[in-house]
Amino acid sequence: MSLINETPLVTRFAPSPTGSLHLGNARTALFSFLWARKSGGKFILRIEDTDSERSEARFRDQLMDDMRWLGLDWDEGPDVGGPSAPYSQAERGEFYRRLFAELASRGAAYPCYCTAEELELSRKLQRMSGKPPRYAGTCRALTDAQRAERERRGSSSTLRFAIPENQIIEFTDVVHGPQRFASNDIGDFIIRREDGTPAFFFCNAVDDSAMGVTHVLRGDDHLTNTPRQIMLLNALGMRCPDYGHVGLLLGEDGAPLSKRHGSTSAHEFRERGFLSIAVLNHLFRLGHTSDVEDWLPLAEMAPHFRPQHLGRAPARFEQSQLLHWQKVSLEQLSAEAIGLWLGADDPTQFIELVRHNVMLPADAVAWRAVLRGELAPLGAEEQRIVAAAGTDFFAAAADAYEQSNADLKSLTGILKQRTGRKGADLFMPLRIALTGQAHGPELAPLLKLMAPQMVRRRLLSHAQNP
Repeated sequence: MSLINETPLVTRFAPSPTGSLHLGNARTALFSFLWARKSGGKFILRIEDTDSERSEARFRDQLMDDMRWLGLDWDEGPDVGGPSAPYSQAERGEFYRRLFAELASRGAAYPCYCTAEELELSRKLQRMSGKPPRYAGTCRALTDAQRAERERRGSSSTLRFAIPENQIIEFTDVVHGPQRFASNDIGDFIIRREDGTPAFFFCNAVDDSAMGVTHVLRGDDHLTNTPRQIMLLNALGMRCPDYGHVGLLLGEDGAPLSKRHGSTSAHEFRERGFLSIAVLNHLFRLGHTSDVEDWLPLAEMAPHFRPQHLGRAPARFEQSQLLHWQKVSLEQLSAEAIGLWLGADDPTQFIELVRHNVMLPADAVAWRAVLRGELAPLGAEEQRIVAAAGTDFFAAAADAYEQSNADLKSLTGILKQRTGRKGADLFMPLRIALTGQAHGPELAPLLKLMAPQMVRRRLLSHAQNP
């Protein structure tokens, strides 16, 4: 199949419900979603929950909820069904068992009775002799009688795939180009765990093929998994999808994005009040070069998604860039939508005043306090400006306010005449006394919204010697 074409593609996102939706996985989901939409194809959501000890229903539900928040709707999946149901791997056990039996009957898979201690010793000896650690094939040559003896002793076993010898596995990666691996460099790998559940290498590959997935995008830490999965699918006579492995997502310090960088999941950014479209605009440009640099709504991203321009190099997630897209995204919203985002019963005049001075809902708290609360203690620079203005300045300001009818132009005119101050020397201490901050929304409309008694109290509090 051609790597980049206009025929409808089938892509998928296959998260494990062992935690929140990480931004790196969210980016992979976005790229897969856009590629399917660009081609007029299908986007599948599959839950890889065979790890019963770590998989939790609450994580599955949260993953799906965060996907919906991002707008990444799926055409087939656990909740909507589809021709390849079920879409939860925990429910596909019978399908896997049939394939295990088929491989074993052909000699393409065999039981392995090696203990964890024996495997670790083998790897240690290989490293000491300068060889790459891989399974030595200890149980591959066991006779039926030897296997029966181990079964009689109650030895537990895994199931390993028997790597074909002296083969060259070649494929063209969507991102990295032509790839070539020698089968003799790959050890026989486990496809069924000791507890009978399928390993990632196995169920991930066979489900992609069985569900008709044509193109798989994933992180390049999975690149070396691909030859294993290709050999596995070839042994089963199943179709192989095309693979693309994108560079990993890093933090600003160049290390893989993790909890130590702060918020790293879509859920955490959602809780903080980031807009989903802001997150998407940032992710869209991480490891992907589009032909459009401007802000895009999700509906317009697919035509500008260019899979041939996915990057091999790691991409860096930068909070400053996310804040840029947050600001641009907020500019697209109506006052009504901003009010809903802020999540409080704010008057329209207040929303219009602060919309250009807040990046997150928490930022509005200080401005609500300006109108109807207590101001936070002044910072060192603000204290210096207020002290430099002097108590007489604020006594005159309080008197001017009484005569101005809350009109800032009239108030500053009177104050200029009485104090001789002008420009920033007049305006800055007045703003700080009334709002507690040197910058922010226009002072004139703020002054109109403030209660007169509160304005007087704030001005007079600075008209007294500390």
